[in-house]
Amino acid sequence: MSNFQLTLPGHYFTSESVFRDELEHIFYERWICVGRAEQIEKAGQYFLVEIGDESVIVLRDQASVARAFYNVCRHRGTRLCEAEHGQLSHTIQCPYHAWTYSLDGGLVGAPDMHEVPEFNKAHFPLNAVALEIWQGFLFLNLARQPQPFAEAFAPVLNRFNAWQMPTLRRAKQIEYNVKANWKLIAENYNECYHCPLVHPALNKLSNYRSGADIFTEGPIIGGYMNFTQGHATLSLSGHALAAPVGEVMGDDLNRVYYFALFPNLLLSLHPDYVMFHTLWPQAPGRTRILCEWLFDPAAMAKPDFDDRDAVEFWDMTNQQDWHACEISQLGVRSRGYIPGPYYSVQESLLAEFDRQVLTALGHPLPN
Repeated sequence: MSNFQLTLPGHYFTSESVFRDELEHIFYERWICVGRAEQIEKAGQYFLVEIGDESVIVLRDQASVARAFYNVCRHRGTRLCEAEHGQLSHTIQCPYHAWTYSLDGGLVGAPDMHEVPEFNKAHFPLNAVALEIWQGFLFLNLARQPQPFAEAFAPVLNRFNAWQMPTLRRAKQIEYNVKANWKLIAENYNECYHCPLVHPALNKLSNYRSGADIFTEGPIIGGYMNFTQGHATLSLSGHALAAPVGEVMGDDLNRVYYFALFPNLLLSLHPDYVMFHTLWPQAPGRTRILCEWLFDPAAMAKPDFDDRDAVEFWDMTNQQDWHACEISQLGVRSRGYIPGPYYSVQESLLAEFDRQVLTALGHPLPN
């Protein structure tokens, strides 16, 4: 693969029309990570997902099946749920005309419609959205005929089994609102060329030239970096916060893995915990980011468990990244910005990420 592709032209980061095209052809057509299965562990638990202009209800039904539906009543289109998350009883009721749905999406009540002979409740279920659970993560796809999940994620379906991520639980979540295009944030994640200057603490624990790429082509890219001698994880102290999760052993005890699953999941696997970011584009120059830390629940139950060593380390590192992305956003808006070269070997994954964006949009690929 050539490392001499140019960066994207400025309008890819600033144009409202490009942003709308990305919503339509990427975020409405690809598998989007929306959270963790633990958010809907009990029947009736739900949360809302806002993807561009769309609102989706993700819930657990009475038979313990995870489901997703457009947050739209089949009567006259009213939003069904307004609270971001909550506990439903056995039904979802429209707040406008009281049409009522079971948690599997079927219409079970429609006031006065019994007076209409041709009305059939079976013809008006909630509009379902494709939902899959992988490694404890919830993924949605709004496409009418989505690519099968197992096909889209074939390279990594069983790649991370050692971490036993379905058993891990969230210890902390931090929300960031960054004044930068979502692609700048994804590109920043996929290279450590900036690490010596922007992240001196991170570079001390894990040198930016260590490790190797594993996936270099396609919608899943990434690899690993090694810890420097004397350090066991990425934290303020460099000390592990808990025993290795799952069945992590061997070389994986001395590595942190970074994988970007196009378009919105950034997955960071440490020996003792897992961190992940989900990206939520809000506007051409604005992105909402959720960063979450997962640990073994047995470790979290111990009286001396304290996640701050890792959380504070990554909160510091995140904010360093967000600042770098924000000043990049300011730069690419300028008429003085001219696409520059991805010359460094540290930037080869960025060229592939850009190719994925251009392919999804149907735009010409670089030579």
